[in-house]
Amino acid sequence: MFAEQFEVLTGFKPMRWQQRLHDEHFAKGELPSAVSVPTGLGKTAVMAIWLVALAQQMKSGQVILPRRLVYVVDRRAVVDQATKFAEDLRTNLGDPQRPEARKLCNALGLGEAETLPISTLRGQFVDNRDWLADPSRPAIIVGTVDMIGSRLLFEGYGVSRKMRPYHAGLLGADTLALLDEAHLVPPFEALLAEMTESAGRYGPRDEELGELIPKFRLLPLSATGRRQTAQPFTLEERDFRNPDDPTVQERLFAKKRLTLQDLADRKVEDALAEQAWVMTQTTQEPNDSENAQTTFGSARVIVYCNSRDVAEKTKAALDKRAKGPSAEGRTELLVGARRVKERTDAEQRLKELGFLAGMGTQTAPAFLVATSAGEVGIDLDADHLVCDLVPWERMVQRFGRVNRRGGVGRYADIVVIDEGEPKPKKQKTPTSDEQTRIRIYRSVKQLFEKLRDDREAAINVSPESLRQLNLCAGEDDTLSQLIADAGSAVPLRPALNRALVDAWSMTSLPEHTGRPEVEPWLRGWVDELPQTTVVWRKHLPVRAKPQVTKKEIEDFFEAAPIHTSETLETETFRVMRWLKARAGKFSAQTQDHVCGVLLTTDSRHVQTLYVKDLLGD
Repeated sequence: MFAEQFEVLTGFKPMRWQQRLHDEHFAKGELPSAVSVPTGLGKTAVMAIWLVALAQQMKSGQVILPRRLVYVVDRRAVVDQATKFAEDLRTNLGDPQRPEARKLCNALGLGEAETLPISTLRGQFVDNRDWLADPSRPAIIVGTVDMIGSRLLFEGYGVSRKMRPYHAGLLGADTLALLDEAHLVPPFEALLAEMTESAGRYGPRDEELGELIPKFRLLPLSATGRRQTAQPFTLEERDFRNPDDPTVQERLFAKKRLTLQDLADRKVEDALAEQAWVMTQTTQEPNDSENAQTTFGSARVIVYCNSRDVAEKTKAALDKRAKGPSAEGRTELLVGARRVKERTDAEQRLKELGFLAGMGTQTAPAFLVATSAGEVGIDLDADHLVCDLVPWERMVQRFGRVNRRGGVGRYADIVVIDEGEPKPKKQKTPTSDEQTRIRIYRSVKQLFEKLRDDREAAINVSPESLRQLNLCAGEDDTLSQLIADAGSAVPLRPALNRALVDAWSMTSLPEHTGRPEVEPWLRGWVDELPQTTVVWRKHLPVRAKPQVTKKEIEDFFEAAPIHTSETLETETFRVMRWLKARAGKFSAQTQDHVCGVLLTTDSRHVQTLYVKDLLGD
C-alpha cells in the first residue's frame, strides 16, 4: 500500500530506508529523534512519507501526526528544491488519471476542486497564505530559519502585527518541522527542541486547555548532525545491499578521491583556478608520446571558496584561461547575496552548464565557483572538485556535490588546497578565534588521514566511508571528540523562558521594554559583519511638501509590505560603498532629494535618507 501511494506522489519507488522509516515510525504516529542519512539519498522525500501516513490516519479517524508540515532550509538556494518537490507532490496528487491519487485526496479531506495547500516563505515565491485558510486541512510550508523562526516567536519578518498571532499559533501547534541540514544552525535546532520537549512550559497555564492543543514536533534531517539524540534513524546494511534497488548502493559507494595540495608561494585564487583548469584537460597519446597533445574534455568542476572576495578573484582567473572556443563563457559564480532575478538567471545557467543533477552529458568543460551558498540546498552533481580547507561539516557538504549519483566507471577527483596551519597575526599567543582556526585545521587534517585508503595514495571520502567514520565515532570517544574539534564552534545562545514568550506574544504593543530582537534565539550570538537588506522600489512614500510623517511611512509599508522577492541581503559595508558611489554621481542641486528610507526588520521607520547624508564620511 505505502509503496504504491509513495510512487503515485513522487513518480519513483521508495528506497528501502524510506519504506522502513514509514513502517517503523510514521505509520505508528511516532518519530525518531533525527534522520541521519548521507546526502543525495532523498531526505526531501520525507514529505511524501508524512503525507501518505497522514492520509492513512485521517482515513482511519485516528490522527496522531501533525496536519501541517514545515520544511525549514537555511540557505536561499538558487533552486528552491524543497518547494519544487512539494509542488510535484501536489501535481501528482491531483492527477485525475490515477485512481490511487483520488483515494489519497479523499483520505486527506480534499474535495474535487481542492488542491494540497503549499506556501513558501522565502525566495521568489510569494506567500499565498493557503496554509492559513483552513487549519484543519493538511498543508506544506517551506521557509528559511529566519522566516519560520521569527513567526514562531511572534515577530514574523514582513508580517503585520495583527497577523503575527495567527502565524505563531498555526506554526506552533499541530505542526511537524523538518529541519534540513540541521547541523548548520544548532541554535535554531535547540530552540525547536525546547519547544517540542517543554511544550507545557510555554502553552496555556491551564493544563486541561493545553491537552486540547495538538503538539508541535521536530524531526531534524542531517548527514552530519551535531546534536546528540537518543535514537536517530540511520541506514542499516540491508538498505543498500538490496539487489532489487541498486540506487542506494551506487550513491553510497560513489568513488571520491581526495588529495591535498600545498599552496606554496601562490595566491589562493590562482591555485584554485589553476587546479580547476587542469582537471578539465586530458592527454592524448595516439602513437608517439613525444607528440602527445593536451585537449579539453567535458568535465564539470566545482570550485569552493571560503570568502566572496576569493570567489570573485578565482572566477576572474578562470575567465582569463577560458578564452578559447572550448571553454569561453562556461564559468559561473554562485554567491549568496543575490536578488530573485539573479538567482533565477543563475538557475538557468547551472542547467545549461550541466551542474544540476540529471541535466545530461556535456560536450565542453564548465566551471562553477561558489561560496557556502552552493554547499547545501542545491542538487548539484559535478565531476570534480577543488576547494580550500574549511570546518568538517562544510567539507562533508562539499563532498556531496560531486559524483552525486555514482555508478560504474564514475569517480570524482577532489583537491584541497592546503594553505598551511593558521599563524597568529600580532602576538605569540593566539587569540581565541585564532586558536579555534588552528584546532579546526589540525583536526580536519587528522580526519583526512583516518580516511586514507591503504591501497591508494588518495583519501577515500565516499558517502560510505564517511558513514563508517561516524559509526566508529559512536563507539570511540576519542574519534567523536576529534570530529567535534574539526567542526565549527557552536554559537552561544540565550535561554528561552516563559517571560520572553509572553512579551513577544503581546503583539498589539508597538514597544515593549522586555521584548528583545529574536535573532540570537534563531542563530545564536555570532561574530559576523553587520548585514543590511536592500529593497528597490519605483514608488516610495515621498512628498515634497508637507514632508511625509513617520506614521504615514509605516502605514505605507503595512499596506504594501516588503516581500523577500524584493530584497538583497549582504554586508553593510558593501551597501554603503555602493550607495556612496551612486550618490557621488548626483549633481549638487539634487543633494536635498530623498533617496531612501531606513526601516527596522518589522518596517518601523528609523530615518529618511537624503543624497547629502551619503556624501559625508
